[in-house]
Amino acid sequence: MSDTIPSYRAIDPEIVERIRAAVGPEACIIDREKLEVFGKDATEYFRVPELVVEATTVQQVQELFRLASSLKFPVTPRGHGTGLAGGAVPLAGGVVLSLQKMNRIISIDRENLIAVVEPGVVNLDLKKAAAEKGLFYPPDPASLDTCSIGGNAATNAGGPSCVKYGTTRDYVLGLEAVLPSGELIQAGVQTRKGVVGYDLAHLLVGSEGTLAVITKLILRLIPMPRTVTTLVALFPGLHSAMEAVTSVLVHGHVPSALEFLDRHCLDLVGDLLPFEGVQDAGAFLLIEADGAPEVISGEIERIGEICLECGAVDALLAPDSYKRTQMWEVRKQVSLRIEHNSPVYVPEDVVVPIAKIADFVDGLPELEKLYGITIYSFGHAGDGNIHLNITAESREILERVEDGIRAALERVLALGGTISGEHGIGVAKMRFLPLELSPESIRIQRAIKRLFDPQMILNPGKIFKESC
Repeated sequence: MSDTIPSYRAIDPEIVERIRAAVGPEACIIDREKLEVFGKDATEYFRVPELVVEATTVQQVQELFRLASSLKFPVTPRGHGTGLAGGAVPLAGGVVLSLQKMNRIISIDRENLIAVVEPGVVNLDLKKAAAEKGLFYPPDPASLDTCSIGGNAATNAGGPSCVKYGTTRDYVLGLEAVLPSGELIQAGVQTRKGVVGYDLAHLLVGSEGTLAVITKLILRLIPMPRTVTTLVALFPGLHSAMEAVTSVLVHGHVPSALEFLDRHCLDLVGDLLPFEGVQDAGAFLLIEADGAPEVISGEIERIGEICLECGAVDALLAPDSYKRTQMWEVRKQVSLRIEHNSPVYVPEDVVVPIAKIADFVDGLPELEKLYGITIYSFGHAGDGNIHLNITAESREILERVEDGIRAALERVLALGGTISGEHGIGVAKMRFLPLELSPESIRIQRAIKRLFDPQMILNPGKIFKESC
């Protein structure tokens, strides 16, 4: 196996014309300035593709892959370009297949609680369409107003609500996908149960666009919760906040969101929060409960009591929907402010067992001191998914930053965690994959990739260091 991406045929004028003839000239972008937009995602990785195909039909996707398979040029699928692991960056050049215009909500079936959508549908648009029929689609990544359902499926995206409702995979009943050969397959079911054959649908969910291109999704919906109640708890330090998280869950409460911000994050966004005492707090919990009003009013009150018992200096209910929305907007601003204030910015999203969260965060100051970095930690405390935004004041110490990242990930694994909860591996974490997976596990997964994509034309250079 090679350590480099295989060589491919360049997208010469002959291939351009064949692609234009196959998918229609209106679907092709060849202008250099327009191509640059498709050469990056939300990371620093960048390469300009040689051609972009903006598909609107599954037939166009099939025709493109038939040509790619025949002529051996690479194709990189792309949703809305919000990924944080470089998964949509065309490392090998070639063609970017944009699915952004395949954005139809085909149906929402209120009686069977099912939605059928194309991959380019924006997450928030599906939520709104479901809500109009009294239904709820729970997965809610931070970029829900810009990210696509297809991209969410490719990375098995989660979000704050997954503490109660689970990740994207839990809502994919079935799907339609195009293989690198151009063949169309149907996987999964339209029912709540189904065990016929291997579960190919859930294999493709989370495969980061390396096995097939999803062109349609059958999604499970649930009834819309009747009421949402929000609580804010302020703690003297992150350790006591994490102990409160564990205590809330151990006592049998399952909030619909359980988010935290550390002191570093509060220094950046605390001025935006509409509560007194934030500037003096060492950590901040944002807790929500949803369901029947007569049930959650008592539940949120008891959760507040637990927080106070664990050392919270204050526990406050959000008095209205405006302040609730305001708090979530502040939560979304954290990453943007960190990135804008840091010459070196590396987003990581690790997961540790819930009972180990406090132990893990206690070790972060040691890593900061040892490697000359600042670690902003925030995220989904309810399921142990901690977003570590690792920053440094100068790019001259990038080697030390890299050592600090590795040390943090090794500590995560030592506690029984995983190096990625929802961003995926892509290219950003490819070098760390052997820290978590055994050689035999990697060998099997490479073999699966080869089975789906024997010519290695689909999204090459992602997940595994070797591309074949």
